Amino acid sequence: MTPTIPGFDYQRVQVAEGIALTTAVGGSGSPIVLLHGFPQTHLMWRDVATDLAADHTVICPDLRGYGASDKPADPDGTAYAKRTMAADIVTLARALGHERFALAGHDRGALVAFRAGLDHPTSISHLACLDVLPTLDMWQVMRGTNAAVGFHLYLMAQPSGLPEQMIAAAPDAFFGHFLDIWTHDPDAIPADIRAAYLDACRHAVPSIVADYRASARIDVDHDQADKDADNQLDMPVTVLQQDWGAALGFDARALWSAWAPKLAHTTVTCGHFMAEEAPAQITAELRKLVDR
Repeated sequence: MTPTIPGFDYQRVQVAEGIALTTAVGGSGSPIVLLHGFPQTHLMWRDVATDLAADHTVICPDLRGYGASDKPADPDGTAYAKRTMAADIVTLARALGHERFALAGHDRGALVAFRAGLDHPTSISHLACLDVLPTLDMWQVMRGTNAAVGFHLYLMAQPSGLPEQMIAAAPDAFFGHFLDIWTHDPDAIPADIRAAYLDACRHAVPSIVADYRASARIDVDHDQADKDADNQLDMPVTVLQQDWGAALGFDARALWSAWAPKLAHTTVTCGHFMAEEAPAQITAELRKLVDR
């Protein structure tokens, strides 16, 4: 049986024609939406979500293309644009009765959250992005041999066909590789959760690749247009990151400050999957954010 977040209700919420997101909802109070990253599902928030549910309505969807949510085809390269995925989240929150809400995302979910903050500023009251850079900045800082840590970004940026075939040939080895090398504490992802992640990814190779391919194409165009127009995130923003900027030769705080004038930037000492490795700290940071 697939694990669930204890005490949360699960429902399917339609966010676009023919597309529904499987969503876990729990707690009561001011709403906060939590978006997962790669190669995970909404389950990555299980500890943070149950804590926040003491005084918030907590909404944890599987992103389109991931987990138990729908996985539309992507014939024109827009189905997994972060603009499209961000619109899903705003529609989801409204369908659940929330016109305005706090939004936190990790990894891929943070890119969706970032785009939601730019495209829907009246809907997003507070924004948190965990262990990621905005897409435009990410491609600009990845260079030389240091870029080898992001080999998957380049693989999945290739035209449709080869990446899907290569990954589908050994999905557990591919997705499991990231669960292994990005985790400082292997016990942070129990065996049943790991199995759920791998099973979900095994059945979502084309949509996951399409999500990454969008970040090498249309998402860059959207970010560049906002940069050229000097569009910024006007709401309070919290960014939590490992100290991988120093290793790769860039100043993460400075890059984020250019987008977010109301920035609180904190270095977290753990692996990439910080909501699972340091849930108490992440929860505390999110509480501080929504109190700003």
